Amino acid sequence: MAEKRAASSPPVPPAPKRNRGLSFEQEQTCVNNIRTLAVDMVEKANSGHPGAPMGCAPIAHMLFGSVMNYAPTHPKWFNRDRFVLSNGHACALLYAMLHLTGYPLDIEELKRFRQLGSLTPGHPENFMTAGVEVSTGPLGQGISNAVGLAIAEKHLAAHFNRDGFNLVDHYTYVICGDGCLQEGVSSEASSLAGHLGLGKLIVCYDDNKITIDGDTSLSFTEDVGKRYEAYGWQVLTVHDGNDLNELQAAIETAKLDGDRPTMIKVHTQIGFGSSKAGSHSVHGAPLGANDTAQVKQRFGFDPAQSFEVKPEVYDFYRQQQTKGEALVAAWNQLIAQYAGVHPELATELQRRIDGRLPDFSHVNFPSYSSADAKAVATRNRSEEMLNFIAPLLPELIGGSADLTPSNLTFLKCTGDFQRATPAGRYIRFGVREHGMAAICNGLFAHGGLRPYCATFLNFIGYALGAVRVSALSRFGILYVMTHDSIGLGEDGPTHQPIEMLQSLRAMPNLLVFRPADGNETAGAYQVALEHAHTPSVLSLSRQGVPTLAGTSAAMVRQGGYVVHDFPGATNTTRPDLILIGTGTELSLAVKVAEAFLQQHPGGAFYLRVVSMVSCELFDQQPAEYQLSVLTPGAAVMSIEAGGVTGWQKYAHAPCGIDGVFGLSAPADKLYQHFGLTVPTLVQRCSDVLAFYTDAATGKVHAPSLLQRPHFAAPTPLH
Repeated sequence: MAEKRAASSPPVPPAPKRNRGLSFEQEQTCVNNIRTLAVDMVEKANSGHPGAPMGCAPIAHMLFGSVMNYAPTHPKWFNRDRFVLSNGHACALLYAMLHLTGYPLDIEELKRFRQLGSLTPGHPENFMTAGVEVSTGPLGQGISNAVGLAIAEKHLAAHFNRDGFNLVDHYTYVICGDGCLQEGVSSEASSLAGHLGLGKLIVCYDDNKITIDGDTSLSFTEDVGKRYEAYGWQVLTVHDGNDLNELQAAIETAKLDGDRPTMIKVHTQIGFGSSKAGSHSVHGAPLGANDTAQVKQRFGFDPAQSFEVKPEVYDFYRQQQTKGEALVAAWNQLIAQYAGVHPELATELQRRIDGRLPDFSHVNFPSYSSADAKAVATRNRSEEMLNFIAPLLPELIGGSADLTPSNLTFLKCTGDFQRATPAGRYIRFGVREHGMAAICNGLFAHGGLRPYCATFLNFIGYALGAVRVSALSRFGILYVMTHDSIGLGEDGPTHQPIEMLQSLRAMPNLLVFRPADGNETAGAYQVALEHAHTPSVLSLSRQGVPTLAGTSAAMVRQGGYVVHDFPGATNTTRPDLILIGTGTELSLAVKVAEAFLQQHPGGAFYLRVVSMVSCELFDQQPAEYQLSVLTPGAAVMSIEAGGVTGWQKYAHAPCGIDGVFGLSAPADKLYQHFGLTVPTLVQRCSDVLAFYTDAATGKVHAPSLLQRPHFAAPTPLH
């Protein structure tokens, strides 16, 4: 067998016995009851992962039984310690703890593990189960989210805490496994955590040396401790993961270092107690009836019973309800006193806890006139909007993946969030797109903050794993993505996002905005902020665009709308041809319509130009509205400097870049090469009209692509 990983980090000093209110035997019963509940959940579902919960049960017992401050009867109490199970496949462990400590998760839900509509899904989902902070399962996401949770705590403490009023004062605890630490996203986030000195982040690494393939010696022999020391973390080692005193001593040592996050390497045995313990066979399959029976017998439980919880176990863990209620009451009293001394801050904190936006009803957002002939990139208009909103929305926090001068995302009303300046609201994420997005998920999950982050649109591909978790988790993060087409020019196909908009538009619960000018950019920001439970991508240009007559911030809410009608003298009832444009191509669509009509004088044709700033919002509109914009009978041609897949939903003739990547050249040469010019598109208008003109009547008639069968989606279960 290949050489095992070296253990470089120092062990925790010998730990005297701690008094946790239980005898040794009683604590062992608690730990083993966690194990048997996890085994029973997986066994009944005939699906799941029993090994990690069995190995990590002592860690969970220590955290939930003695270390963490939380309130099962008030799951959203703002100053609770946050717990993240990064290896989300071990969720039977978390569900057992939530049930035992008195969260609203009864024993019947444990019996419904992994079943349709249960509160115990196959991986933790924050919107499904009280006590679950973030959705985990894609490995590496949870520990990365935890970095965001810790940043949030540090920033909010710097903003709100005053002498005698430590309103925001809590820790973020994580259990993670080998898989989490192999995923690159965790390296990105952990590196930044060390740089920022997040001393209230404590990670318990389940170092069981097993992955799905087998022993970690097959593929993972690095010294994790030295890696994390290089990141700037404190690294501690617990050599016996079943030694509760050693575990507690390590956590206490971790909390003494307020300047560094801590990783505690806990040597555990996967599937502890099983006949398959220590092997990959116990990772992702039920133990089976015989092994389940021997586990229960070994731990002092009745093999004939399932989901047994001993009374003394309930008695111990349910004390957390009383303890939590006392913590909440004391905190509420502190808030009341704080409100008397700092009333404006108290009001702001409560608004932010409630997730309410400030009252913008009397705010005049920036608007732009088509009389201004200057062409301005939408990334510049985005910069103006961010800096207009930031003073009005103090919870806005974020930054760029080392592209601030290009993304134009710096907030002028604040400074950097750094180790020594935690009140700053601008985060220098570094070249860490995936980590950046995952950290933003943690910032949002914490509450009290509205995160945004930025890179080039093409490089959201690096972050898609975390963006998908944003959408799944219902986190209203703002993704500010610039350089959004071949219009970025000479950087070429490695940077030109041909297919990226298609990928993003395919994702459920994600709004994609491609604004055409300053007015639509202003509207996109307003609508994105209003969607607190849906993330948004703002696709923004590098090249300048004119402010168009007919664009509207207010109409962005409709997703698509009529920018300009060009009725014909002989046809004023409905358009013959509708041109859909997005982003930089909306002004191109207007030019094409004008040029076409100049070539066809006499008013024989009725043309319309539509802005489709957000396909998702347009699809949410009533059918009557959609048909009023894309009128039945009219031929429809779309123009977008990206892939054409998806436009067939609206357009008979999608014009874009089909089946190839971009090229390296100046932007104007690229538009010419791909046929996105006025002369070429005017000819395509003629071709489309000719195709849909009835030879007998001379009238244009195209079948409506919107008038087709639509089948209702299943009713949401939660």
